[in-house]
Amino acid sequence: MLRLLLIVLSIPLLIPGHIYGQGSPYRSDTVHFSNADGSIRFGGTLTIPAGKKSYPAIVLISGTGKQDRDGTMAGHPMFRVLADSLTRRGFAVLRTDDRGVGETTGKYEDATTKDFADDALAAVRFLKQHKAVRKVGVMGHSEGGAAAIIAAGSSRDIDFVITLAGLALNGLDALKLQNYAITRSAPISDYDRNRYDTINTRMFDTVYRYAGTPELEGKLRSTYAAWKQADDSAFKKDFPDKYDHMRFFLESYITQATGPWYQYHIRFDPVPYLQKIKVPFLALNGDKDIMVTYRENLDMIATTLKQAGNGNVTTHALPGTNHLFQHCVTCTREEISTLKEDFSAEAFTIIIQWLQPLLK
Repeated sequence: MLRLLLIVLSIPLLIPGHIYGQGSPYRSDTVHFSNADGSIRFGGTLTIPAGKKSYPAIVLISGTGKQDRDGTMAGHPMFRVLADSLTRRGFAVLRTDDRGVGETTGKYEDATTKDFADDALAAVRFLKQHKAVRKVGVMGHSEGGAAAIIAAGSSRDIDFVITLAGLALNGLDALKLQNYAITRSAPISDYDRNRYDTINTRMFDTVYRYAGTPELEGKLRSTYAAWKQADDSAFKKDFPDKYDHMRFFLESYITQATGPWYQYHIRFDPVPYLQKIKVPFLALNGDKDIMVTYRENLDMIATTLKQAGNGNVTTHALPGTNHLFQHCVTCTREEISTLKEDFSAEAFTIIIQWLQPLLK
């Protein structure tokens, strides 16, 4: 049972061995700004294309996990790479440290996806103060996609939206689909796969029903106890001479499930936000992604936006690519760190072509 893993993306190096920022056709500034009530002070980097009197700007929104402004994961400065390539093509890009990281204050562990959306809006307002910035859009990866949807549905300050492996389903369905995909890809027996699916579903449903109430922890414990008793009995009957290796880490799950992020997430409904988004929207997902399944999320975005009257919606499923838009073989989570490709060239081409009209 795991919290949604929202891994920040990277893109291909334009120049092998290039050190970003050195000899670049743009300026890189360290910036600081605060949210509306002054409770959070953000530290970030703003890259600005050189030789332009005006330009569109993009706010990068990271996924789950405390990340610095470069989106550093597994040794890769992922957001730094993304900012470098986009700024070389004429876009100003703002990337910030997450709450409680680097030069940004606040406590990440107490924040929800709605809080991250508010953080993105603070970054948008900061960019709007720059006279040279003529349009501001948001680009969010995975949970950052959900934050982008919330932000764009809550404010008219956002001029375009891009989601990359963006979460666009209600939280309960997203968790069930994610964990179902994970158990399908795991090297376990069908018997154990069914056991994991059963306990996961029961615990998710319990959190959804009792989220925000003082009964939650007790209900989780009783739900688990009832399942464990039935499961132990079934296993003993089916495999009387075998040792049961299956483990469900109850205490760590309860700690996670009773936290503010999880309770907000499982009750999250993107539809009311999507219905209010009238600006151009691009959504890309990998068709081998087991963290944010592509079909359901892209369908939700396209259908909801178009039914609400948004005629400028583009969705793409990238063949053979995983959550980080890498071409994958087994397409499991474990394979990601072994793949040499940083980001599908096809995906990046789609992004740049879609953004091109904004440069005119």
